[in-house]
Amino acid sequence: MLGATGPDSDSSASKDPSDWVTGDEPMTGAQRSYLDTLAREAGEEISADLTKAEASEHIDRLQKATGRGQ
Repeated sequence: MLGATGPDSDSSASKDPSDWVTGDEPMTGAQRSYLDTLAREAGEEISADLTKAEASEHIDRLQKATGRGQ
């Protein structure tokens, strides 16, 4: 259910990216764009052929490193 709260929420945002059904598909255009921005800010180079799950994990890590997303 969208908008559900609490520990029983079945939101994909709360799932580990490795458990996503579509996690092995290529990253989305939005992920690519945001990851490019974060990587530049962090002074890192990241592969352009990531899966959705890999991109999500890099985004989470780089958000912490750059202070974004807090």
